[in-house]
Amino acid sequence: MSETTRTKWLERIAEIGPALAEGAEQRDAEDAFVQANYDLLKREKIFSAGVPAELGGGGASHAELCDIVRTVAQACGSTGLALSMHTHPVAANVFRYKRGQPAEAMLRKVAAGELVLCGTGAQDWMTSSGTMEKVEGGYRVTATKHFVSGAPGADLFVTSSRYEDPKDGIQILHFPVSMRAEGVRIEKVWKTLGMRATGSEDVVLSGVFVPEESVAVRRPAGQWHPMWNVLLPVAVPIFMAAYLGVAERAAEIARGRARRGAGNEETWLALGALENALTSAQLAWQDMLRLADDYRFEPAIATTDAVLVRKTLMASACIATVGKAMDVAGGAGFFRDLGLERLFRDVRASHFHPLPEARQQRFTGRVALGLDPLG
Repeated sequence: MSETTRTKWLERIAEIGPALAEGAEQRDAEDAFVQANYDLLKREKIFSAGVPAELGGGGASHAELCDIVRTVAQACGSTGLALSMHTHPVAANVFRYKRGQPAEAMLRKVAAGELVLCGTGAQDWMTSSGTMEKVEGGYRVTATKHFVSGAPGADLFVTSSRYEDPKDGIQILHFPVSMRAEGVRIEKVWKTLGMRATGSEDVVLSGVFVPEESVAVRRPAGQWHPMWNVLLPVAVPIFMAAYLGVAERAAEIARGRARRGAGNEETWLALGALENALTSAQLAWQDMLRLADDYRFEPAIATTDAVLVRKTLMASACIATVGKAMDVAGGAGFFRDLGLERLFRDVRASHFHPLPEARQQRFTGRVALGLDPLG
């Protein structure tokens, strides 16, 4: 990533930052999706930023995509997180394209129409949910998929479901479906503590037809599959960039408040602790970017494990940063109009992304002993 192209992307986001931030408080209060921000991002061709230039996209590197998400999240955490859930499947396809694997058609579609993706990938994790019935030419899928961030603004849903193969037993099949396909509907259930404007609704599939040729991956249920050694090193730095953006915005607000009481001993201590926590989050994130190496990494369980360890460290540090920002602000932080209260709630969602701390520690402990990561 050259500093020139990185600066280009960040300057572009900085220009639209005030528009992205506008109305964040109202959307949070009303559980309203960030549709206006999605429309703006489309006009700016942010959804195709990561598609290679030769395929019609913006040619942003993996690290640049992470920076885009981080900077968007500084303006609006919900927009940053929703954007990340489109960005990481695009990035995974870029990885495949760079290795000569089938991905060009999807990437060209994203670039040509600013096609927006959403998915449940990690929520379904190893076992997935729903059922698939074999029919002529493909399958009929019945499932309810949870936490589909960005669903109200998406064109294509990338998901998976369970198929009981007569010969091979339960298989997990991964496939895309149009959000406008017959049998697809959104069920509005997203009324939450934080990240309220991400539109992470349930997507209900009622007998949706999936052609055989649309199945991208077929794997045994409950077993580790090499695909995760691609998806996690690519995806985790992208969606965690949203939480770093939230933490950085909280730190910015806290520093502004601290200047009002620059001679206060307690303020100095709280602000120093904030800077330590924020630096820890930034270092963990930067090391994930190093491991991903702009798509040049070789997929391996050791790299996946290293990324998941850093995700846990980073999530804890982001949460601690915003907590210390509240300490710096004192009672003022309790008032919604300062903006910290929303950030305090939003950052706590970082824990739930793969893998939550206890599951990561179990995973890492098994890897350290040379055991299968799932067991």
